[in-house]
Amino acid sequence: MGTRLTQQKRGKGSPTYRAPSHRFFADIVYRKLDDAENRGTLAGQVVGLVDDPGRTALVVKIVLENGETVYNVAAEGICVGNRVQVGRGGALLTGSILPLESIPDGTPIFNVEAIPGDGGRMARAGGAAAYVVSRDEETGRVSVRLASKKVRVLNPSCRATVGVAAGGGRLEKPFKKAGTHAHAMWARNKYYPIVRGTAMSAYDHPHGGKSFGSPTTVSRSTPPGAKTGQVAARRTGRRRGKVAE
Repeated sequence: MGTRLTQQKRGKGSPTYRAPSHRFFADIVYRKLDDAENRGTLAGQVVGLVDDPGRTALVVKIVLENGETVYNVAAEGICVGNRVQVGRGGALLTGSILPLESIPDGTPIFNVEAIPGDGGRMARAGGAAAYVVSRDEETGRVSVRLASKKVRVLNPSCRATVGVAAGGGRLEKPFKKAGTHAHAMWARNKYYPIVRGTAMSAYDHPHGGKSFGSPTTVSRSTPPGAKTGQVAARRTGRRRGKVAE
């Protein structure tokens, strides 16, 4: 009997393949919507920055005028002592959390909500930014262009942070060493390195062995120990020749 496949080991849920969430700082979500934020503005001040190993951008600590402490993904250029505003009538300051209806077209934003009140779902990685491109005058819905060039049409009450997420340019510096890259992946418990099945021995993987001749397709009724590759595929490989129109 051969060894278990990687997906079987990961699916079991052992500590080796489990994210070390106890080392992560916190779940970064916006505060719950209330009347104070809907009616006007809550002013706040940046009192600290936190390096969270679970994300690629810094986390900013903000104390609001009502004494409440909130955490958010830090904006590029923000520093301790900066003033920010939260709410429908807030000023357009770097790091302010405003609804999309209060953000002018062409403004860079990040940590954008997909549904009002979900706490922020899109453009949260280091250096990420989306842009408000247009709005429908009849329905009030706002079009936001993401970094992937995809345009999402969102509810005007969805909140976002003004600016660009901190940590931009992190991909410009190469890791240079495989070990450095591995430790960066392991900090967030990402599966790394990813080894091809055909590079393994036949004992470790159904695609392994010296022949490189094992097919990558398997039946849908294949048992879990061998169900890997392209399951129930009609065809594989690139199409050759002319395609009939």
